[in-house]
Amino acid sequence: MITETNDLVRCFGSGDALYAEYHDHEWGQPVHGEAELFERMTLEGFQSGLSWLTILRKREAFREAFAGFEPAVVAAFGDEDVERLMSDAGIVRNRRKIEAAITNAGAVVALHEAGLALDEVIWAHAPEDLGEPPATWEDIPASTDGSKALAKDLKSRGFVFVGPTTMYALMQAIGMVDDHIAGCVARS
Repeated sequence: MITETNDLVRCFGSGDALYAEYHDHEWGQPVHGEAELFERMTLEGFQSGLSWLTILRKREAFREAFAGFEPAVVAAFGDEDVERLMSDAGIVRNRRKIEAAITNAGAVVALHEAGLALDEVIWAHAPEDLGEPPATWEDIPASTDGSKALAKDLKSRGFVFVGPTTMYALMQAIGMVDDHIAGCVARS
């Protein structure tokens, strides 16, 4: 927990304006919509093993490289697009993660063909009771039964790179859970 000079308390994000803005106004706020959720899912996958700040600083380049995260467009990416993305210094150049993003875009398209939406599949796993706010950052789990169920559901629908820890990070980022610690300025 970091105390700012103006007595605002943030559970993370202080010391960098972009990170503080993300913490204060985006992380933990409800997100809906296909492109918006596909973006968050994709970026959480790219973040795996890296600092979120690294991804946040590259976010606009990711948006451009992945066609605004429009699933139908990304699903149509081929080998030339993979090579284009592998040479794009503006994003994280990891072939497995790039290919996972394309595979997942195809899985979103398959959901549509089955009469479903990514929004409803993800949000079906929202916990009914958010419980008490965590007292410290150490009280926040890496995964939960809900994130394990979401990961299993998505994998059964053809998604990849969607393990329970990554899905819990997604649940936090899209406001499905509120893990801002008690006393945090962004606590809802």
